[in-house]
Amino acid sequence: MAAVQYFIERFSVTCNKPMSHLQLACCSSHCALPWQDKSIRIYENNNLEPPLELTGHHGDVSAMVIGTVRDRLVLCSASEDYVIVWDIDRCYRRIREGVSASGTVVGTLLGKVEHLSLCPQSARLAACSGSRVFLLNAEREDVLGVLKAHLGPVTASEFCPWDVNLLISISEDRTFKIWDVKKGDILFESAVLSAYPLLSLFFLEQSSQFITGSGDGQLWCYTLPVDHKCRLVTKLDLSKLEQKYERNHRKTSSPQNSPDGMIGNEVRGTVETTKPVLKIWAQKLHSSHASLQQRTSCVWIGSSDGLYLLDLDTSELLMILPLKGIISDLSISMAGSWAVTNGLGGNMCCLVTSLFGTSVTLLEVNSAGLDELCFRMAMGFSVDEQLSVVPSSPLMTMSPLNAELAKHGRKPQKKIGVSCQKSVKDQALVFHTQVKSSGYNTAPHRTMFRPKTSVKKKSNSASATSTNTKGLLSEYPSHLEAPSMPYAHITVSTTPTPVSSLQFSGNGKQIACGLGDGSVLLYNSSLTSNPAVYTGHSKAVNTVCWSHSKQWFLSTSEDPTLCIWSPNASEPVLTMGDDQFAKPIRSAQFYYLDKFLLLASGSNLMLYLYHLDTTRDDIKRYKQRSKCKLTSKFNMKSGTDITSMSAINDFYSYIVLAAGADRTIQVFDMNQGCMATQIPDAHCRAVHLLTQNKGSAFCTQALESYNLFLSSAITDGLKLWDLRTARLHLKHK
Repeated sequence: MAAVQYFIERFSVTCNKPMSHLQLACCSSHCALPWQDKSIRIYENNNLEPPLELTGHHGDVSAMVIGTVRDRLVLCSASEDYVIVWDIDRCYRRIREGVSASGTVVGTLLGKVEHLSLCPQSARLAACSGSRVFLLNAEREDVLGVLKAHLGPVTASEFCPWDVNLLISISEDRTFKIWDVKKGDILFESAVLSAYPLLSLFFLEQSSQFITGSGDGQLWCYTLPVDHKCRLVTKLDLSKLEQKYERNHRKTSSPQNSPDGMIGNEVRGTVETTKPVLKIWAQKLHSSHASLQQRTSCVWIGSSDGLYLLDLDTSELLMILPLKGIISDLSISMAGSWAVTNGLGGNMCCLVTSLFGTSVTLLEVNSAGLDELCFRMAMGFSVDEQLSVVPSSPLMTMSPLNAELAKHGRKPQKKIGVSCQKSVKDQALVFHTQVKSSGYNTAPHRTMFRPKTSVKKKSNSASATSTNTKGLLSEYPSHLEAPSMPYAHITVSTTPTPVSSLQFSGNGKQIACGLGDGSVLLYNSSLTSNPAVYTGHSKAVNTVCWSHSKQWFLSTSEDPTLCIWSPNASEPVLTMGDDQFAKPIRSAQFYYLDKFLLLASGSNLMLYLYHLDTTRDDIKRYKQRSKCKLTSKFNMKSGTDITSMSAINDFYSYIVLAAGADRTIQVFDMNQGCMATQIPDAHCRAVHLLTQNKGSAFCTQALESYNLFLSSAITDGLKLWDLRTARLHLKHK
């Protein structure tokens, strides 16, 4: 496979001393860096002619930024004595005329300035010195204000691109603050975010968000609404994202076909190091591939060892461009600071300082090579044999799904002898085939007797047959929006009782409701009549689930027991007791078009065959005639307890999803009887719910849509996954 050259080194300069943590300046046409401490050199990115050298500072230059003021390209530089604004075109012109170039002093004796930021719309300049932020006029010497509230040195500040009166500052005190630059007031201040100082800040104008990063590789993305009450959208750990990226890379790639330039396992896969977030930059991927054009929330993270491409929508690490790679032979292997900008032709220009040396290098990220590398990466992460919810092959001979429950007929009476046949048989105490129950096992009454005072006469007309449960539409009205207004509100119990599970029947006519007191209620879909009550559990109900035939529904509990019910009977048709399960049944359902019972208890995923018999012997009512048999048992790979489970029962499918307490999602192939793949670190906390697109009798969907499934975890929102690639498709908070 041909090598992918993603970094192009334009030039490298050796300075007289290290500049590892200085803020350098770079734009699409020029870049600037300190030279001999007090001077500045400006280079043209696409022209290697001698640079423009500027003098005017009496102290060491500590920060620089390039921007525009009144449509003029300017360079702002700062030292302990002056903050100077240079008109770049004017400086070039004066040098050609044989006159020394000069700039405009806009600040004096502000101390050591660590960071500069420029607001093009308002011609204001923010200079971070110590724990203060000085607001300066970018056209003349005028201090507009001083912002002071941080408890430590301010590391960076940026003006909001869609509201020039807002400025956000970050500090070594590990907090950020939002300022009203007109009034000098604090509009919002965060809590302490990390044990390490915040180093970088970037605004995402398209989504009205901002992202900040710390010295230990943590990233926080916040919304910036009109009321300035910021809410956390996502939190990422660069080191953990890299570990997940490498696991997927090792799983899907071999040394022979590994794309050159991607991080090799032998280079970075063994030692975990802290990766400081030195720079954040957003650039749209100019890709010819449709799968990559859909990613609109990608940001580049500049760290000490290279560039990282993140998709904020999916919290996924898409690509790593190491400075010290397999084919890269760059002047710098460890970076101290980054200055990044969008270059010409879709390329990206990076001015990088050496972390331990004295080199400064201008790198250009090749968009053509990047496109090819990104496409290879997208194709490489697909599994060798793509999983699909809809089966593409018949059942294997030894598949667990081929199991059948042996049917036992009624045993014939044993004939011992003639004397036994003539002997008098035992007679029953009663002489009827049916015995009326005393009522001790019936469901308790939830409401007192109420006389019917509004009885209506039945009508023989056709319109009278259209009731709330029978008036369901045959197709879902696609022109209407999803339901958003409350239809009914009822109280399920007179005492505070949590509702643990709800599910509609397949025809939409009934709702099964599991309660925390161990009972199950059955409502009609309009919630207009009193529910039927089913009691068979002694502890809280965990799950209720309908069968595909709509003739049965099951319930599981913390007992641990599983009961299968008929809507027409108050007693369970089948009860599986605590002698069969060591731990509570967290999830259970009918599976494979009602052929199996699939349930999760502890770390075990169990598959049961069953036979339901509703007949009862009135003399031996305690003895159930329904049967069940364990056919297969699967264990989570890490031995962790299962927190949620999902499978499709509306059509034949081999795929079963299980989420563990260790935050993994494992995919089981029941046809092969093994785990097919797993998704590590699916959420920052244990997944408490998995749900699939199981189809609907009221609408048709594309075949590919059945391969999508949702997961949810507390404080980590919803994530939409694609089963075919086992990768995150979308994240929503």
